[in-house]
Amino acid sequence: MKKTLLFLCILSLIPSVVIAGVIPDNPTFQAARDKLVENHIAGRGIADPQVLAAMRSVPRHCFIPERLVSRAYADTALPIGEGQTISQPYVVALMTESLKLSGNHRVLEIGTGSGYQAAVLAKIVKKVYSIEIKEKLHAESTRLLKTLGFANIETRHGDGYFGWKEAAPFDAIMITAAVNHVPPPLLKQLAEGGRLILPLGNPFSYQNLTLITKTRGDYVTRQITGVLFVPMTGHAMEE
Repeated sequence: MKKTLLFLCILSLIPSVVIAGVIPDNPTFQAARDKLVENHIAGRGIADPQVLAAMRSVPRHCFIPERLVSRAYADTALPIGEGQTISQPYVVALMTESLKLSGNHRVLEIGTGSGYQAAVLAKIVKKVYSIEIKEKLHAESTRLLKTLGFANIETRHGDGYFGWKEAAPFDAIMITAAVNHVPPPLLKQLAEGGRLILPLGNPFSYQNLTLITKTRGDYVTRQITGVLFVPMTGHAMEE
């Protein structure tokens, strides 16, 4: 992601001005988002009105490399550098809806990446805490989220395997990278009745999108669908 996008993609603040060749949000981009939601998100069964509104609102073209802006509203994952990707919009919506979020919730995201998923969450919940292990991505996404005005997102550079203990417990936790087991520290940081969603399985093959609900100190697991995410790095890959 180039610095021009980080500093100049101020769509909600100056919607009618093109700055340094970066195209801000405009009716064409909005129409593309609306079409994406209609055909690939609502059209595939996502029904939560808050999720649909967030997907229509967040300017995905700000969160990808400038050379890929023409593909911003295709329903596909895209590379963002550092060996990472921005997730397919449908999967972003599916994971978000599965957590059954409300406006008073506090959510922990493991794997900030470009910042897109955090932005979608922030449109729905009270507070998002997001951890990114790759320093460059952390710096870029933090700057971009601040530029776009997401005041309810707090970011941290670190190993998400261990969570964010001092901010726990969380109403929901989302892991946006593949892991072959559920990190125990994250289960401990989940509030009673809280939900954790992650791509669980072989990090180098396909995984099952898995939802875990904490009920009376126990954990109920439900598999949702097959997915393919990049591997979680840090402590998770050392075990």
